[in-house]
Amino acid sequence: MAETVSTSGDVLPKGFRSAELGWPELRRIPHPPYRIPLLGDLLGASRHTPVQDSLRYARQLGPIFRRRAFGREFVFVWGAGLAADMADESRFAKHVGLGIANLRPVVGDALFTAYNHEPNWQLAHDVLAPGFSREAMAAYHPMMLDVAERLTAHWDREAAAGRPVDVPGDMTKLTLETIARTGFGHDFGSFERARLHPFVTAMVGTLTYAQRLNTLPFPGLLREAARRNEADIAYLNRTVDELVRQRRAGGGGQGDLLDRMLDTAHPGTGERLSAENVRRQVITFLVAGHETTSGALSFALHYLSLNPLIAARARAEVDRVWGDTEVPGYDQVAKLRYVRRVLDEALRLWPTAPGFAREAREDTVLGGEHPMRRGAWALVLTAMLHRDPEVWGEDAERFDPDRFDAPAVRGRPPHTFKPFGTGARACIGRQFALHEATLVLGLLLRRYDLRPDPAYRLRVTERLTLMPEGLRLGLERRTATGAAGAPTQAPAPEVSAPRCPVHRAGD
Repeated sequence: MAETVSTSGDVLPKGFRSAELGWPELRRIPHPPYRIPLLGDLLGASRHTPVQDSLRYARQLGPIFRRRAFGREFVFVWGAGLAADMADESRFAKHVGLGIANLRPVVGDALFTAYNHEPNWQLAHDVLAPGFSREAMAAYHPMMLDVAERLTAHWDREAAAGRPVDVPGDMTKLTLETIARTGFGHDFGSFERARLHPFVTAMVGTLTYAQRLNTLPFPGLLREAARRNEADIAYLNRTVDELVRQRRAGGGGQGDLLDRMLDTAHPGTGERLSAENVRRQVITFLVAGHETTSGALSFALHYLSLNPLIAARARAEVDRVWGDTEVPGYDQVAKLRYVRRVLDEALRLWPTAPGFAREAREDTVLGGEHPMRRGAWALVLTAMLHRDPEVWGEDAERFDPDRFDAPAVRGRPPHTFKPFGTGARACIGRQFALHEATLVLGLLLRRYDLRPDPAYRLRVTERLTLMPEGLRLGLERRTATGAAGAPTQAPAPEVSAPRCPVHRAGD
């Protein structure tokens, strides 16, 4: 519900509603043992890893559970049946939960953070949706290739010097440059810098600050961090304002997302995005367009390095489908069906957006068992939904891309794979992200053998999105080449019929 609620003496961001107000039979929902006053269920938990703590509690408590912290009660859902119930658009809608509401000082009522009643969401969605059509995606493809070449040039130098590569850092540079180039005609020069661009540092700062607000009882405890956050927001705003100024002064670009924001009127009403709305949408796309995709690529490369047979099978598909083609065309990317399964399986185990909140449109009963009042909400814990043993089997923790072959996808219940959210407010750029990530994985597999650090154990850092921490891989250039400079083809694997695991009934 869009309302301001005061509990425990503090005012929560608009859009937050405490579970006690929305769940009449809250007491029936299990919670961790050993609750203590004020701290609630925080005994043994870490403020740095709330998602991973919630996964641990989910395994203990079942498909619906609750956690309490500093007088605030939160309900989590991960069972496939309950999650499917909450995906019903006639009964549930997106809820801008506390973590997302904490980003509103950065991007206001942009696509990701707008409340359902705010008109700017629908306006921006309708204006920008054509920017993700097939025709638009095909136009972005050459720019994606250009940025990928900058990555491989950097990795070639590191491989020649015998140095391991910083996978999360380099994937962050890649995806930032890709969305900046394709969406806004801008080049941050990330691969020419020894450190991350200040824009990335500011974005990470705002995400980290929003996450910290979730885990402390009083925002006043973060005064110094709040000042840094204000400086980060000011830097983001200045950077984007200058980008827009240059575009207006130059008389327009190549019909990219920024041109659409500046020049396109709503097809039904004729309304245009305000200058403030343009700034908010640009920042949203830069943040969301790089942060989640870089995490997905990083997790996929981690699992490929640990599973050489899977990597060999994916590489054989790339060699077979792309052959001696030096530069793969747009349509050739969609033919990498096994590579796409690798990406989907990485997103299953570690969806970089690890949850999404849903609120009841009217009084209802979740799963026929749990009454909810209008406005009551719960967080669908995607990272655990993707591990539900009733759907994915007792080996759900194992990395296995064949979970996404066509027969397996058809045999699963709907609404069990949700890395991009659900419903009308699902990620508008999901096809952009999937094309970019599949293309990059194909290019890297064709060019390199991946060598993991034997001492590395996966650690996941949380800043509203998930990312492998400290992941470094050794590289070996593939030396045997075909006629056009591409590596010699390996034997072709058995390839299943075409399919898209996201676009099926219910997903």
